Amino acid sequence: MSDEYGYSGYSERDLQREVLDLEHKSTTAARIFDLRRIIGVLFVVYGIIVTIAGITASDAEIAKAQGVNINLWTGIGMLLLGLFFLAWLKLRPTPPPLPDTAPDDKPHE
Repeated sequence: MSDEYGYSGYSERDLQREVLDLEHKSTTAARIFDLRRIIGVLFVVYGIIVTIAGITASDAEIAKAQGVNINLWTGIGMLLLGLFFLAWLKLRPTPPPLPDTAPDDKPHE
């Protein structure tokens, strides 16, 4: 609660801690919703499904595709692409955002 002078009862340290906490939550949310994670997981899941369909394909289904087990090859390709996206996410994570302070802003002591 602020009084007429603008004093809210929070110290400068409390406000800085709250800002840092919010920045941490924002960074975590950005990492969770990274498109590489979503695309990678979807390709891996669909790749598993299509690979299983290719493994269990009958001779008649393979004959319809001119002797190529297209489900098996497509499923393997989808798995590899999904694993590529997940490895890319692991090797190059989303960098944390830079602080929005100007160079001449100095903390008050």
